[in-house]
Amino acid sequence: MNTTSSATPHTSTASSERALVLGGGGSTGNAWLLGVVAGLFDAGLDVTTADLTVGTSAGSTAAAQLAGATPTELLAAILASAPPRPTGPVGSGRGRGPTRSVSDHLARTAEIIASATDPADMRRRMSAAALALPAASDDSRQAQWRATVAARLPGDRWPRRPLLITAVDAETGEPAVFDHRSGVDLVDAVAASCSSGFAYQIGGRRYIDGGYRSNAENADLATGYERVLVLSPFGGRTRTPAEWGLDLATQVDDLRAHGSRVETIFPGSDSEHLFGADAMDLSLRPSAARAGCEQGRALAEQLTEFWS
Repeated sequence: MNTTSSATPHTSTASSERALVLGGGGSTGNAWLLGVVAGLFDAGLDVTTADLTVGTSAGSTAAAQLAGATPTELLAAILASAPPRPTGPVGSGRGRGPTRSVSDHLARTAEIIASATDPADMRRRMSAAALALPAASDDSRQAQWRATVAARLPGDRWPRRPLLITAVDAETGEPAVFDHRSGVDLVDAVAASCSSGFAYQIGGRRYIDGGYRSNAENADLATGYERVLVLSPFGGRTRTPAEWGLDLATQVDDLRAHGSRVETIFPGSDSEHLFGADAMDLSLRPSAARAGCEQGRALAEQLTEFWS
């Protein structure tokens, strides 16, 4: 398995014109991302033709979904489906609402972040905590999570266009980036990237959520691309100390310093309640998707010159 495990930006030998960065943001974040892309698509701007797509956590799921179906199809599926029972590795309690589970997870990880001395220390501590959870050694739980992720994807093949999916190696705490050359199934790469607090096993190694690699966006992986469009369900916010420089604003500044033109899309103020502690509330997915679609349609005209 040839997994890139480095904090340095990815260097592409293919066309380096346009990069699409899809950030993390839970179940509602995934729906919002697909809604934005569908809204842009319906208004005549197809950003799925990017020369590079970077997917982190919920953004990795969105990226894989867009590789196997049209934005319109994916949006329609969200709007038509009845919310299933909550599943996934966030939290360990059953019989509790998703908001409570997410709140517990946020509180637990906030303590880890507060005790860390720097990003590397944070990743090591977060990895150790994930490995200590019972799910890390529960084969049935691992299989259940893989099946859950696989059911969300239209296909299981890596797309022809370059796609980078982020994670963190739980054994070392080192950043990890999967692509079609990594020897990892697309389903497994996505399952690792959106595993949140639980360590997902691929082969003989375990990985945690890609949002701990840098931030929820990992936009640094688009370094060297002429135009970079970043969709951030969390609005570019970070849970880490400002002095660590992991926030999206710093990533955008770095991209621009390397010559990239960068545009960002954040949820509107009227839809911010759909994220955060409510990010795993499946009943909010249609609302998040509609909000994203409206934004995409409204922004398509001004983004066309930038992207085309």
